[in-house]
Amino acid sequence: MTWDWQVFCKDTIDGEVRASCFGSGGDITYLDWMLSAWGWTLSVALLALVVALVFGSLMGIFRTTPSKALVALGNAWTELFRNIPLLVQVFLWYHVLPALIPPLKQVPSFLLVVFALGFFTSARIAEQVRAGIQSLPKGQRYAGLAMGFTLPQTYRYVLLPMAFRIVIPPLTSESMNIIKNSSVAFAVSIAELTMFAMQAQEETSRGIEIYLGVTGLYFISAFAVNRIALFIEHRVAVPGMVGGK
Repeated sequence: MTWDWQVFCKDTIDGEVRASCFGSGGDITYLDWMLSAWGWTLSVALLALVVALVFGSLMGIFRTTPSKALVALGNAWTELFRNIPLLVQVFLWYHVLPALIPPLKQVPSFLLVVFALGFFTSARIAEQVRAGIQSLPKGQRYAGLAMGFTLPQTYRYVLLPMAFRIVIPPLTSESMNIIKNSSVAFAVSIAELTMFAMQAQEETSRGIEIYLGVTGLYFISAFAVNRIALFIEHRVAVPGMVGGK
């Protein structure tokens, strides 16, 4: 078996090898295409992570408040989005919701995937934030209230700064998972890495090289997230706590 790594330097139209591995003018090579697909993968993952952090944190907080209505809302959100397979949620956002809510027909499929992936991940983050807050001694909540803070101020200044330090490791895993889970975007024709790999393999019949290249980019992306999160964890660690000095 011979491997042909020059496949990435071939023009996607005429199949000719380009000396620089990059196209010129209107021509693109498979390397150009793969890097563009990588950009789409990172864009989906980054925006979905923002959505997940915002809604996941909010629902996690709701589940630890004295309000039964907010607790019920947080629980319902978490159970709904974590008990439906991600791919099914993508199809619901793409095929079903636009039929029920006509304005969604004008929303690009890229954003629909972002919301599907973001809400799916938010359910997991909500559970982690809830666990982080509930792992703190109850005295911290009472101390904040005794100092004259309102309940929202107690969360903002006392509970959340410590809780988020505790949950950085699981949030790191979710951030890495969201990059890998972004591969479901291929199902609605988003030109991300998995779709590139499928189409490029069909065109070139060089599946080994194509899929190894794509695997390498997924690994680099997830590893970079891991290193960044580890750096943040060390910078915000509280002396005396786990991970602190």
